[in-house]
Amino acid sequence: MARRPRKDRHADIPPKADAFHLAPAAAPRPRFEIGGEAARAAIFDHALRLLGEHGVAVIHEAAHAALVKAGAHPGSTPERLRFPRELVEEALGETPKTALLAGKRPARDLRLPRRDNGFVMRTGTGAHGFVEIDSRDYRNMEIGDVATIARLANGLDEVGFIAHPFSYGVHELTSDIHGVGELVVNTDKHIWLQPYNVENVEYLVKIVEAAGSTRERPIASMIMCSFTPLEFKVMDVEALIRAGRAGLPVHACSLPSAGGTAPLSVAGNVLMAVTEILAMVTMGHVLAPGLPIIATPLMFTLDMATGQALHACPESLQAKALAVEVLRGLGLMTHTYGMGSDTPAADIQSMAERALLGQAVALAGADVLGGVGQLQTATVFDPVQAVLDDALGGYLRGLIATPPVDEAAFNWDELSRIGIGGHFLSSEQTLALCRSQYRPDIFRRDRRDDYDKAGRRGAWEEARDRARRLIAADLPRGLPDQTARAEIAALRKRADAEIAEKATVSGRRAVV
Repeated sequence: MARRPRKDRHADIPPKADAFHLAPAAAPRPRFEIGGEAARAAIFDHALRLLGEHGVAVIHEAAHAALVKAGAHPGSTPERLRFPRELVEEALGETPKTALLAGKRPARDLRLPRRDNGFVMRTGTGAHGFVEIDSRDYRNMEIGDVATIARLANGLDEVGFIAHPFSYGVHELTSDIHGVGELVVNTDKHIWLQPYNVENVEYLVKIVEAAGSTRERPIASMIMCSFTPLEFKVMDVEALIRAGRAGLPVHACSLPSAGGTAPLSVAGNVLMAVTEILAMVTMGHVLAPGLPIIATPLMFTLDMATGQALHACPESLQAKALAVEVLRGLGLMTHTYGMGSDTPAADIQSMAERALLGQAVALAGADVLGGVGQLQTATVFDPVQAVLDDALGGYLRGLIATPPVDEAAFNWDELSRIGIGGHFLSSEQTLALCRSQYRPDIFRRDRRDDYDKAGRRGAWEEARDRARRLIAADLPRGLPDQTARAEIAALRKRADAEIAEKATVSGRRAVV
């Protein structure tokens, strides 16, 4: 059989799908269901009952009044509001089902949900610990580490957007402002804003607007969190309102801990998350109409023997996957932890836990898999683990690509005539598909002799060396110019003067 010229064969190679490139064929994602249709319906029904009969506390006077005007009913205490079924269903129907998470240049744009039914990943948020690449020493996250995380994530193709961690070396009341100020000038990717104080929300928005964010091209999106169980602080409601004015998509985050702030059962944990997210969708519909809301159930389970919140135990995995099932079934975009572990080290246990977690939520249909690089229940960032997670994301992307099952895939003409001792090495199908297989660049497939000759170098060593190279690489183009950088620096300085030095806090529970 004559072989085609090498140039032609290379021309047939489809581009590799990642966070910024779609797969050439949009196959439906295979589904693995934790609950099934009856379970999803029961959770949704009970969430509507909980919102309608008991309601949620909204600690924001203007928002409280606007929600009452829109049809919410007073609850058992002055701050509590009950949302009737009709208002919640109206919000579900009118909330946008797509979102643009813009980069600083179009090549870095993310559109959810993806047309190829895939996912994007993001780095972990909230970490206050950092693991050194070479010494493997653990220490506090310093403000300079934000730029390190940005440089690393710039080169991780499965990572679509980047979250800022909690940083030491600056005042704790303005750590979020300084973190965003560092992050936005060191990456061309979309970033995630997490306010720590109600006064800080405006500064975060102004910083990303100084860096070029507009309503048409939002280069950042905002976290709004519940204060589980069933309460919304002034800070988070204000974050929703300010995001609406600026056109920043909102990730509606519920973070229940089963046995602590939610019932210990998986079903009860999911019910809490779904109820709080539906409340945030309803608030978004009233307070920021037309704003994309991304349902974000981030779920934990308390270890009843130690009191430790667990991120990657079987119960937490089930809860995340089931919550995604329910919320996707309501037509919402979904985002949850897809990486992470409860161990403090990037070890074998860590890889086992995050592989199981990623598989569970990817097959449940999540649009965003969060937690790249995080360890010890989302409190530590490890650059080597982040590179391993990026590699694992590529593996998962290949796993969820539903294979075609048709006459061409069967290769029926050749298969039905294969003789004794025959093979398919020279088959036209083999030549056409051989370069479309998943091929890892970090994970190893060495034979034992080669592995021993190479000093038993494995995926961890590959990831470590890649992390070093990425952190040392040049910054991408399209970053804020000197004028924008000066404006961002001035905002950081003013925030310290107006917030940190005065140490003022507005509203109940305004600091997280």
